[in-house]
Amino acid sequence: MSKIVPLISSGTKGPLGVLHLPRFWQKVSLEAAGKLAEGYPACGMGYDQMVVDGLGLDKDETLGYIKRDKPTYPQFEVWVKAHGSKANDADAISKLNDSIIAFKHDDATRGSILKASGKLDDGSILDAVNLNNLDDWQEFHAAEIAA
Repeated sequence: MSKIVPLISSGTKGPLGVLHLPRFWQKVSLEAAGKLAEGYPACGMGYDQMVVDGLGLDKDETLGYIKRDKPTYPQFEVWVKAHGSKANDADAISKLNDSIIAFKHDDATRGSILKASGKLDDGSILDAVNLNNLDDWQEFHAAEIAA
């Protein structure tokens, strides 16, 4: 069975307007199907946890729903709106999105991602969203194109 590198960016919003939520859904869905690429947590402590907390979701209940019901993305958003204590709060969503945009990796992580991607660390890419995109694209290339 093929393992899939998630390529939905943390910088992508669904109709609900929440950054990273589509990627979170994709990663948990892929893990539930046994298809998430090695090295990718279905629900890690970074953006994943920020989204769970920022929307007021119960982590175990949310993961269980995705794994058990295998919803489409629009179905997942309906569920989030019904179960997230802050999922209908525009200010909470705005604050969450701002925190995702502002998040930066530590220097060692940034350097490692840039080096693996063949980019010079000239200080032009500091945000974690773009660094994570580079990391995903490099992993995808290694697994699917260069292999």
